[in-house]
Amino acid sequence: MIERPAYSLGQLILYALKLGSIGFGGPVALVGYMYRDLVETRGWISEEDYKEGLTLAQLMPGPLAAQLAMYLGYVHYRILGATLVGIAFVLPSFLMVVALGAAYVAYGGLAWMQAVFYGVGAAVIGIIAISAYKLTTKNIGKDKLLWAIYLVTAVVTVWTETEMVSLFIAAGLLAWLVKAPPKRWFKKNALPAIAAFHFDWPSLCGIGAGVDWSLLLQIGAFFAKAGAFVFGSGLAIVPFLYGGVVHDHQWLTERQFVDAVAVAMITPGPVVITVGFIGYLIAGLWGAVVAALGTFLPCYLFTILPAPYFKKYGKRPGIVAFVDGVTAAAIGAITGAVIVIGERSLVDWKSAAIALASVVLIWKVKKLPEPVLVAVAAIIGLFIFPGLRA
Repeated sequence: MIERPAYSLGQLILYALKLGSIGFGGPVALVGYMYRDLVETRGWISEEDYKEGLTLAQLMPGPLAAQLAMYLGYVHYRILGATLVGIAFVLPSFLMVVALGAAYVAYGGLAWMQAVFYGVGAAVIGIIAISAYKLTTKNIGKDKLLWAIYLVTAVVTVWTETEMVSLFIAAGLLAWLVKAPPKRWFKKNALPAIAAFHFDWPSLCGIGAGVDWSLLLQIGAFFAKAGAFVFGSGLAIVPFLYGGVVHDHQWLTERQFVDAVAVAMITPGPVVITVGFIGYLIAGLWGAVVAALGTFLPCYLFTILPAPYFKKYGKRPGIVAFVDGVTAAAIGAITGAVIVIGERSLVDWKSAAIALASVVLIWKVKKLPEPVLVAVAAIIGLFIFPGLRA
């Protein structure tokens, strides 16, 4: 019998709406917030369920934080929970980037955004660094094998500046073979969760009305490909988007694309929501809707279809070992991503000082709301950003 959850679906939806509205810092920070709020503070989600969700989100293509939110909705409320929690998590930031897109089109640019991002980007580094630290200390422990996996994945992520799903799978297989070696290699139903990863899902082509159908179909197909074939966080999907929207289709200029990435970083919720801003610049409101659907629908399918296998077989020793290995690799990749993003965001001693101050404040002031920290950093950026000096 399934244990009755300590929370209602409505409560989880409200939490997802709140996180989607005020959760700054990108995927690394967002998955850290979910762990802190839902596992540590409220106890709604067990440690095991969270680890399974994080592993599935890392192994499947698409935005990490959105997939984890969907899986946590699935834990006790199945497909309905995954659907409503996923929508609640993505919707606030989608509405924000659409509004910014409308302002951008109407007023011809966002010159002030570089200054805001100067401060916000630095503060975000502090936020995600603390999140990565907490994930590491909670999940790696003293296990030498997991530490080795963690360090290798972190180094590879820093070296390549991307996240390689092959490393996650290899880490899981290594932990499985070392910790719970299979007695029979071809046992029926062995590792069904891994087998589920080889399904071939259809792509969303796009929907829309009242605008150029041909353009909408192109937008839907391109962003479905981005959602279905790019692994990892916004760190991995941004180069893919750049190649498609700037070079291949020439939908945006270089400057417009940079502004789109800046919009994603100064708004809460998943970084990948920049697709809504890009879609709006290409084809207005329907372009934003189709781009967002194209990106998030594949990751939704990649979450709910393998999820039953995780729930049914996740407690087997082999699966537990596999999950431990992949989790260690995932956290290593997240830690590496902190370094990569930090190199891009901390451009001088002032931005480094903002990041350091953010780490100290989060560490010392336990109840400090991240949105307050981000807002203060944005204001500081407007005053000290070199590019705004007369």
